[in-house]
Amino acid sequence: MEGHIMSSENWRTATRLLHEAPNRTEFGETSEALFLTSGFVYDSAEQAAATFTGDVQHFQYSRFGNPTVDTLQERLALLEGAEACVATATGMGAVSSAILSHVKAGDRVVASRAIFGSCYWIVTNLLPRYGIETELVDGTDYDAWERALSKPTAAVLIESPSNPMLDVLDIARVAELTHKAGGLLIVDNVFATPLGQSPLKLGADVIVYSCTKHIDGQGRVLGGAVLGSSAWINETLQPYTRNTGNALSPFNAWVLLKGLETLQLRTDAMARNAAAVADALAELPGVVQVRYPGRADHPQHELANAQMSNGGSMVAFVVDKGREGAFAFMNAFKIIAISNNLGDARSLATHPATTTHMRVSEDERTRLGITDGAIRLSVGLEDPADLIDDLKRGAAAVAALA
Repeated sequence: MEGHIMSSENWRTATRLLHEAPNRTEFGETSEALFLTSGFVYDSAEQAAATFTGDVQHFQYSRFGNPTVDTLQERLALLEGAEACVATATGMGAVSSAILSHVKAGDRVVASRAIFGSCYWIVTNLLPRYGIETELVDGTDYDAWERALSKPTAAVLIESPSNPMLDVLDIARVAELTHKAGGLLIVDNVFATPLGQSPLKLGADVIVYSCTKHIDGQGRVLGGAVLGSSAWINETLQPYTRNTGNALSPFNAWVLLKGLETLQLRTDAMARNAAAVADALAELPGVVQVRYPGRADHPQHELANAQMSNGGSMVAFVVDKGREGAFAFMNAFKIIAISNNLGDARSLATHPATTTHMRVSEDERTRLGITDGAIRLSVGLEDPADLIDDLKRGAAAVAALA
């Protein structure tokens, strides 16, 4: 039975997260059906042959498509305002597929310097192996963007806000320069979330997500998503993902659908908590810098206000006494967990210089502000007063160091 697609043009976000693209079967289930199957059967050999030629629409194999995964893809596309979506096994699967499906030997890729460690590895190590020229640009230096994009470029990759120090990039400005260079702008929108920022409306061509983060939001499963135009998804991305096997499991898709149901409730509450935590951190002894897009002292605060709906759930801060101070601060926590994940209902902290960005050179980390005293904090759903008490324990531990 074909899914019953409801019209949602006038629905508000919280309603859409629950009801868009229900794709119910003939059984009329309330919760989305979980099609935990690797393959599908055909009514006849003729139907199978016609399915493979594309003359008949029928599921073939869950690496190619699955009803549960399709529901997630459709709901994400409707939420984002994108024409199409492909779900992937992980967030890095989304990033790598978006780039590698689009470029070839002899092409050129430009990326902002402040990107996640694995993205940095792809740009600086993997792409050059295949004869692809790459260049890194300081994300907030628009003169540098103009120079880098003054010659033909196939693709540009940026994060905004960036991981881990929360630089906010002018997406519309980078999009204009990218398109003048003939390129495709890919925006990693994980920190902002689909509810906090709409890169497609700002001129981006492709959005990538680690659904592992806020979309799941409860530390359960891995997943990724790539969103863009139907033409690019169908002609460029899907042949790559289908043939390289970067498919999301139906079970993970089903869990992510459950996460979407509470996404707005969680991200709104987490942003409120993060704002309170950032303000409290700024007053703690031994904390020498706080970076939160919602604070007036963030270097791109006005831009953040213009292109984001809130400050987000991520806070970066730097403590005295370098790595020793950062470790002492984190080891004093009783509530906040030490973890390299983010976007979880539980607050999580990590030390980027020794975890997520450890393979970035020390000189490059210094250039990005990722000092040995820097801590990345993903603020969760706990009572903010309890989180602030936990941070005070961290500050006291730093003060106690000789």
